[in-house]
Amino acid sequence: MTIHLLEPPVLEPPVLAPMTWTDVGAVTDIPLRGARRVPTPSGDVAVFRTGDGGVFALIDRCPHKGGPLSQGIVHGRAVTCPLHAWNIDLATGQPMGADQGKGCAPVAPLRVEEGRILLGRPR
Repeated sequence: MTIHLLEPPVLEPPVLAPMTWTDVGAVTDIPLRGARRVPTPSGDVAVFRTGDGGVFALIDRCPHKGGPLSQGIVHGRAVTCPLHAWNIDLATGQPMGADQGKGCAPVAPLRVEEGRILLGRPR
């Protein structure tokens, strides 16, 4: 019996578009379990801070009826839309529970450096 070992495929890293990063404030400017609305040229972005200090950014529009997610209640790693109580996962923008698969609030590029929040946009 001959055994042939297959080489694993070589995966190229994804090519990411160059980004321009804009400082929008200190992490501590957003209270724990709070949010801040940041106007951008392509629309408002909601920046959230979870109870454990995680920072996330979504386009500030609920996929259901366009409600302002920045005015919602942050709990765990989700936000509840203030209009119709949809729960949106902060990491993915996906609705949770019974509303799963019914649209998405796009995730905005975000990074934290030296306690500052930077929002990205493609160059």
